Amino acid sequence: MTFASLLEQLGGLGLFQRLHILALVAPILLTASHNLLQNFSAAVPPHHCRLPPVPLGQTGNLSSERLLRLWVPLDEGHQPERCRQFSRPHWQILEPNATSPNGSVPATEPCRDGWTYDRSEFEATIVTEWDLVCDSWKLTQMAQSIYMAGVLVGAMAFGSLADRFGRKALLSWSYLQLGAAGTATAFSPNFSTYCALRFLVGMAVSGIILNCMSLVLEWSPTRTRTMTGTLVSYSATLGQILLPGLAYALPNWRWLQLTLSMPFFAFFGYSWWFAESARWLVLAGRPEQAIQVLKRVARINGRRAEGDSLSIEVLKSHLQKELDLAQAPGTPWDLIQTPTIRRISKCLAAVWFATSFAYYGVAMDLQGFGLRVHMLQLLFGMVDIPAKLLSTLAMSRAGRRVAQVTALVLAGLGILANLLVPTELAALRTTLAVLGKGCLAASFNCVYLYTGELYPTAIRQTGLGGGSTMARVGGIVAPLVKLTGEQMPLVPPIIYGSIPVLSGLVALGLPETRNRPLKDTVEEVENRFPQQQDTGP
Repeated sequence: MTFASLLEQLGGLGLFQRLHILALVAPILLTASHNLLQNFSAAVPPHHCRLPPVPLGQTGNLSSERLLRLWVPLDEGHQPERCRQFSRPHWQILEPNATSPNGSVPATEPCRDGWTYDRSEFEATIVTEWDLVCDSWKLTQMAQSIYMAGVLVGAMAFGSLADRFGRKALLSWSYLQLGAAGTATAFSPNFSTYCALRFLVGMAVSGIILNCMSLVLEWSPTRTRTMTGTLVSYSATLGQILLPGLAYALPNWRWLQLTLSMPFFAFFGYSWWFAESARWLVLAGRPEQAIQVLKRVARINGRRAEGDSLSIEVLKSHLQKELDLAQAPGTPWDLIQTPTIRRISKCLAAVWFATSFAYYGVAMDLQGFGLRVHMLQLLFGMVDIPAKLLSTLAMSRAGRRVAQVTALVLAGLGILANLLVPTELAALRTTLAVLGKGCLAASFNCVYLYTGELYPTAIRQTGLGGGSTMARVGGIVAPLVKLTGEQMPLVPPIIYGSIPVLSGLVALGLPETRNRPLKDTVEEVENRFPQQQDTGP
């Protein structure tokens, strides 16, 4: 007997599970929005040097446009330079027959009096508020890396703390932390405070995603886990689609930040209703509480009689396998100690890193495609719907390895193909970027399932944690690579495109797991996969 069979006896995917999953999944919409929030809160609108004061007698009745030409040179695209101004008025621009004092074009210099921003699309962003342009533009990339560093620290901290104090307690705390830190971010007085609070938000996002997924899967019968896991994944997709609509309605970054953060106080308020994982309660030596939770579940599902018949002995008999494995918990060392597991870990580390690295490299550079950011974000979110569906079908029909390799290679080729497309063809560039981003979403969909199937039960959570860590590292590095584009514009897209292709080739070294039973111990993996790793699906 297994715990999965016990859940079926208590109602399977009954009323409790449906309400529980719905309440858990709702916050994922907004956590996904926080991941990509800086596309809007740190958007860089068109800008130019603020014009210095000129005595009225020298300018007469010149229009603002002609005054701009007087002080600001044009760039190669015949638009006002964003970071340079003339050292003195360039009168020749206005009157072809006039001459400047020295008969030559005035020299240029960096903006002296700040910047003037076009606020037609964005009323206020952290860029316009703290002048994060020109020499300071790198700070916006640093801010995103700091946020992703928070996500990494949260994954490590809240994952281990959840094993000690329970999923429910850490999930409630994560809701409260995100609500408090996110709300405080909206009132940040300076850039340093903004970065520190965004770090805390990133930590909370990890705590929510990890513990939400654990509670969803641990309360779902085996036959419905694929469906419930997909539901969590699609809720994140809907969050990406929701974000541009909110950003369009709230063009001030502070109001947008506040709107995406305040609901987490409500999520914290109803989180008391969640049921702690019965598996965790038993493994933590609290079987009496597990019995009470299971009886409550049975009562809500209309299976009161089955719940009343439960006892500690019956519960432990259903969880005997988990109890035996808990006697020797997995450690990171187990991921590299034996040959087959070590090869699997190396390949998966490359896949996780490359997928996240390229995903955030593309998804956080929407302004680089020359189209409206809100529309691009909507397209980037919507493409995930068919991409995840197709990847699920590919995993079922062609196998996990084929689906994983194909998604990564196509994503990389789509990014690299944009290098050959002229900037004037914005629609084609956008199409390639959207397809590349969809393939990366498909890759994420594959690697979550593939990782869980490749590692045995004894170290499955450890393996997933290791993969998640590599993904966070990729998310941290991605914005930093963009900084190299200042001197060498072609370098970032080459790196963003080539790494997924290379990791796709590395993924060819992974064993196929389609239609094969999950393994429980490292020994089972070592004994089976060496003989089957090259036999295909």
